[in-house]
Amino acid sequence: MTASSKLIEEREKRTEWFRKDRFGMFIHWGLYAIPARGEWIRKDENITVEEYQTYFDEFNPVHYNPREWAKAAKQAGMKYAVLTAKHHDGFCLFDSKLTDYKATRTKAGKDLVREFLDAFREEGLKVGLYYSLIDWHHQDYPAYGDDFHPMRANEAFQRDPDNFSRYVDYMHGQVRELITNYGKLDIMWFDFSYGEMSGEKWRATELISMIREIQPHIVIDNRLESNSHVSSIYTDNPTLYSGDFASPEQTIPPGGLTRKDGVPIPWEACVTLNNNWGYAAADHNYKSQTTVIRKLVECVSKNGNLLLNVGPDAKGLIPKASLDILAEVGEWMSLNSDSIYGCGASSLPKPDWGRYTQRGNTLYAHVFEESIGAISFPGLAGKVKHARLLSDGSELQISQPWNTADYTSAAFVNFAKPEHFSYPLPDPRNTVIKLELIEPN
Repeated sequence: MTASSKLIEEREKRTEWFRKDRFGMFIHWGLYAIPARGEWIRKDENITVEEYQTYFDEFNPVHYNPREWAKAAKQAGMKYAVLTAKHHDGFCLFDSKLTDYKATRTKAGKDLVREFLDAFREEGLKVGLYYSLIDWHHQDYPAYGDDFHPMRANEAFQRDPDNFSRYVDYMHGQVRELITNYGKLDIMWFDFSYGEMSGEKWRATELISMIREIQPHIVIDNRLESNSHVSSIYTDNPTLYSGDFASPEQTIPPGGLTRKDGVPIPWEACVTLNNNWGYAAADHNYKSQTTVIRKLVECVSKNGNLLLNVGPDAKGLIPKASLDILAEVGEWMSLNSDSIYGCGASSLPKPDWGRYTQRGNTLYAHVFEESIGAISFPGLAGKVKHARLLSDGSELQISQPWNTADYTSAAFVNFAKPEHFSYPLPDPRNTVIKLELIEPN
């Protein structure tokens, strides 16, 4: 076995649970919840460290209760969660020994990461931590001339390139703290690489070797190497730091993600519930429950996961609008999650009325659109043992209505009789029909 083959085989083993669980919660939270204009506020408004300090001085999330967060995630049908331990502004929600720029030095006065991990583990959810590779607070991180730093256009913030290694030492030290001091982590979610600030600029081989030595099971995203599709994870010769899964952001890849030779790779679409990752008080442009349900199905139908973000406010509360959507998604998941967990793409073409997910001989038809007459399953005539409505297990008869006589290769199902009539979908968000196939398709 070649070194590359071994890396790919180990990746497949590590991500086995990840490719079954399919649905997770992303949580972006930090000082930026106070100005409430999104997590990139320092960059977008060119805010200095001194100007940003007021939010550090005020930070006091009096209603922070991660047990409630965990219950909301579990009720929604999510199987894992990832919290921003440190975002681009450099503020740490954990009790790092390497900085005073952390939650334990604010009015919060406690390690918010530890409480998050304890609460989500208690609910039986897998846990992950997000860690920003960039840091706008650290004095040795490039500022003037950088692509994103808040002081990128201010010549007074010239930094000595020779000092960058001190920042990388700091970053490695904080990652070591996270994977050493907080028990078993299931995911390490790095963000992000850009231009020359990628790969070995972060001493990525050294970093991954350290992580694998301490927690060999941990699943890691691909952003140490690249934020784009130009990444060795899409080849049969990945680097050591290419990651275990690809991480498309605010988009679902048209055909899923594969290696260049067509072999599927693990991937996860990270998507916001509204238009911001961090809390934005004026952003009420929330996705509907129907959109979330259908986009989750779309990811699974392409062998991918959905990591859905919430942004708690300055007091530590997930917005009610977010909780309401999660509860509605959870109601659908409570009846239909068998079509999500452990499922993946079908070899059948995408149907006109929705999507397929599949697990072994069980094909799940996710019907989004009402049909004229019976619902058609092209190519499945004589191949379906029985059909059931997944939500309640009720039988749906497989038939050949008189007006489908010209379409003998298709199987047909309807929700009532006469079979050739049109009927409303039992669940207009997504009606799932469970088809037991006589043999794998």
